Amino acid sequence: MKKRVAFFAAAAFCLGCTVTAVAQQSRPTAPDRLMVTIDTQQTAEPVSKYEFGMFIEHIRTLIYRSLWSEMLDDRKFHFPISSTEPESPAPPAGSPPRGLPLRKWRPVGPDEVVVMDKEKPFVGDQSPRIKLDSVTPHGIRQVGLALVKGKRYAGRIYLRGTPGSNVKISLIWGDGPNDRQSVSFAPLTSDYKKFPLTFTSPADATAASFEITGTGSGSFHVGTVSLMPADNVQGFRPDTIALLRELHSGMWRLPGGNYISDWNWYDSVGDIDKRPPMFDYAWNAMQTNDVGMDEFMTFCKLIGTEPYITVNAGFGDSHSAAEEVEYINGAATTRLGAQRAHNGHLEPYHVKFWDIGNEPYGNWQIGRTDLKYVTLKTNEFAKAMRKADPSITLLASGAMPDEMTVTGQARDLRMPDPQAQFGSPADFTGGLLAHSWGSFEGLTEHWYARAGKRFDYEHAKSLAQDAPNEDGYVKVDQTLLEWARYPSDRVRQKAEEWQEYQKRFPAMLEKKIFLSIDEYAYSGAPVNLKLALAYGMVFNEMLRYTNFLKMSAFTMGVSTLDYNSTGAAYNSTGLLFKMYGDHLGSIPVALSGNSPQPAPRYAIAGDQPKTNPGSPTYPLDMFAALTADHKYLTIAVVNATESDQKFDLSATGVRLDGPLTLWQLTGNSLDAANHVGQTPQVQVKEIPLGDVQGKITVAPISVNIYQFPVAQAAK
Repeated sequence: MKKRVAFFAAAAFCLGCTVTAVAQQSRPTAPDRLMVTIDTQQTAEPVSKYEFGMFIEHIRTLIYRSLWSEMLDDRKFHFPISSTEPESPAPPAGSPPRGLPLRKWRPVGPDEVVVMDKEKPFVGDQSPRIKLDSVTPHGIRQVGLALVKGKRYAGRIYLRGTPGSNVKISLIWGDGPNDRQSVSFAPLTSDYKKFPLTFTSPADATAASFEITGTGSGSFHVGTVSLMPADNVQGFRPDTIALLRELHSGMWRLPGGNYISDWNWYDSVGDIDKRPPMFDYAWNAMQTNDVGMDEFMTFCKLIGTEPYITVNAGFGDSHSAAEEVEYINGAATTRLGAQRAHNGHLEPYHVKFWDIGNEPYGNWQIGRTDLKYVTLKTNEFAKAMRKADPSITLLASGAMPDEMTVTGQARDLRMPDPQAQFGSPADFTGGLLAHSWGSFEGLTEHWYARAGKRFDYEHAKSLAQDAPNEDGYVKVDQTLLEWARYPSDRVRQKAEEWQEYQKRFPAMLEKKIFLSIDEYAYSGAPVNLKLALAYGMVFNEMLRYTNFLKMSAFTMGVSTLDYNSTGAAYNSTGLLFKMYGDHLGSIPVALSGNSPQPAPRYAIAGDQPKTNPGSPTYPLDMFAALTADHKYLTIAVVNATESDQKFDLSATGVRLDGPLTLWQLTGNSLDAANHVGQTPQVQVKEIPLGDVQGKITVAPISVNIYQFPVAQAAK
């Protein structure tokens, strides 16, 4: 008889186990003969298609460089135009870095010929007015565009001017008089008019220029201007879209992130040229506001994924959140559904998953407030949003003790102990369960692990009350295997804490309240084979908890790609996502072994769970699952060591029958990486291995998925 188990048997892992060796300092050793047993009669909840989701937000130029095809920065002229760089105001204390600067518009001619007109701007607060000369061209220029030989570029520009103005738009790829293409517009009128632009580059270029100049008498104004490769797909880059589509992500959480806390969704819809640019105070950056709600929905359709929307619960209110739901999901007969239809999108988007706010617990969050008010806001938002669409699934933004500890938020709340405790004012997840019950179907958690660092509880206790968040971390000496396993600590910690919440709130099981890890990443590490080993172990760890961990979103979705202005390719992380998505089964089965993971080396606090993550197959990490049709048994195996590892495999409930196939991700060294235009150093190879006989050998520094054909139950 088939059994369904919440956890894959005690041999697979143990939550809440008594730890008898908290500080084992000796390095663990593996048995001489590693024995692995698969029991296909013990299954867990199927892997949700949302387990391999993605997250993205408008961090400075992230979306516009990676997804959107626009080539011109500040195309709506948020910034003044000068030949000198204006002095930037100092960012608020504790704010994130500004990141890479935008390409700026510069005057063609003296600075005084360009005046920012604030009286009658086309969009936003100002539009450039250019004073003309009868002989010498005056205007504006942007440098730094990348062009591909033979590629066509198309765009548009809004212009108005005095009758004596003659305007020329030029794409310039070299220094010679013939290294440009130009198109002229005259006469202009006092009203803005849209003009089409088309160019074809006869050469490759990495520092091309785009010029808007004029001659004659009087002046002319530029409203907005746009230039994209003509092969864009509804505004998006065809290369990155094609790659992301092949990842088959179940959902993308968007727009999300800190950015959402001062996002005004009303300004993100409608005519793309009439939307005002905005300054994002979460990331201290200007956004052109081109990729808004409808564009996000188009993007999700293009890559074949479901959108998961986060509403603004920072500076936003429940009324605007409810109206956003109506705009996205309402029939065309509703007020905001009619506005969506007027904007060219007749059919509702039918978005199922909605997240109330982003990291409301963090002192970095715009609109941050205490837990007691977060629970009130959650209840108010839920009521209003469900009134707009009763069919939606709502998630509330929580934070378990591990997150509140490692980010310093427990200390920030003036708790005497920097370690957040269940039921305390720092327990945001517990507070939501206690005071917002009925307002959500799922709870969200975020985690970020620091490469080369760990949270040191004893050190954190000695810090001053107002110490920076990061001061609780210390550098750590780790073996390769310890380094690769470290981010999985946060996943295991979430699972252990979730079990504690189920004890405190038993109705969670009855109501099937689920967990979504909405953001996660191993930060501070280059994207290479070494990082892929760590993420392989993270995948395996998350998939051990399919009974409650139903969704996850990797930070950032485009961090699966290596891209520049003209090309894109999968990096090692992208290859890992694709390999798991293409080849791993969806019905988890019990896996046991004779080599448990070592006991924790450090105090159980912060990012250190009670039991180390991983399967009982040390030094290998394994996860096993049947395919949905039960025709194949698949086993994901991460070997984060620099030597071959061997194991003997046995299976109960099925008979392994037929040739074994292996998909293997590896490279020549730990720092092997993939870059656009270069031969890939990390690859996934399909390797036929024939019938299973004796030991299975796992290559060093590799992530592997073994596929075994199965026959009738073994006797």
